[in-house]
Amino acid sequence: MFPFNFWYNSCYDVEPVSRKNRLERKLRFLKAMRDDLETKLAGLNGAITNLEQQINQEDATQV
Repeated sequence: MFPFNFWYNSCYDVEPVSRKNRLERKLRFLKAMRDDLETKLAGLNGAITNLEQQINQEDATQV
């Protein structure tokens, strides 16, 4: 699903990539994944809150 070899890909560089550069690239990639997941989670939390409010409003009007 995710291109985990992303941080090892050095096809654009002529010189070998140092360990530090690989780790920094891996860190950037993982942070980007985290940011994407946080965005999706915020959307899910908003949808859940919206549905809970709708359910509570229906319960209040039926009483």
